[in-house]
Amino acid sequence: MESIDVSVIITTRNEEKHIKNCLESITKQTYPQDRIEAIVVDNNSTDKTKEIALTYTSKVYNFGPERSAQRNQGIRQAQGKYILYLDADMRLSPGVIKECVDKCESCGYIALYIPERIIGEGFWVKVRDFERGFYTATCIDAVRFVRKDKFLETGGFDETLTGPEDWDFDRRIKQIGKVDIIDSPIYHNEGKFNFRKYLKKKNYYAADFKKYIGKWGNGDIIIKKQFGFWYRYFAVFAKEEKITKFLLHPALSLGMILLRFTVGLSYIISKK
Repeated sequence: MESIDVSVIITTRNEEKHIKNCLESITKQTYPQDRIEAIVVDNNSTDKTKEIALTYTSKVYNFGPERSAQRNQGIRQAQGKYILYLDADMRLSPGVIKECVDKCESCGYIALYIPERIIGEGFWVKVRDFERGFYTATCIDAVRFVRKDKFLETGGFDETLTGPEDWDFDRRIKQIGKVDIIDSPIYHNEGKFNFRKYLKKKNYYAADFKKYIGKWGNGDIIIKKQFGFWYRYFAVFAKEEKITKFLLHPALSLGMILLRFTVGLSYIISKK
């Protein structure tokens, strides 16, 4: 029996609309299929998520209460040397896994960022995709592909955090080895943009920001970037190639500024 090189861990909850496309994208990887395993960790779905997932993999588990705990559970079941973790509304471009494995094996990286493209319907989805491109491999991003032994060395995801657990893990993995980025993207399907749902989701994941900040300290340089007005609204866009991109797309840039302002205002109001 061939050994597993990569365990793809997908967290789900009522994702019957997306889980098929996510799992299909794993079957279409250019990397040998017998060296990949898909692990689905579901959190008490009431739709057909589990049934659909079971048509692609026998490794479907039920666990909660939140995404960080689900991911840790998936990794406890994983046989691969490497871990790739996804949300159910994501799908991989065909070369992601091969590029990740090749880069780690040839260069000694312990974790990798993967560019994320936002797809869906309408102008605001285009704005989201435009905005997301500025964050790739910055402190606002987080690695998605990681060596399992190094993941375990960090202690995994902090299960007391929901939302900023990605940032927290990203910081800890970079303390024990070198990381990089690949070219092949992940596509994140946000469907038809809805302002109310978007803000509700942002506020939900922001609930543990205070706990995350307390863990690292208000004076921490990364905390200052992640939550500081200057970095989030100016500095992250300030590199020469990013400024050019910003100026070449005025409608998207203005939409991004409005979206960032709305998210910030919503967060402030929710804390009152």
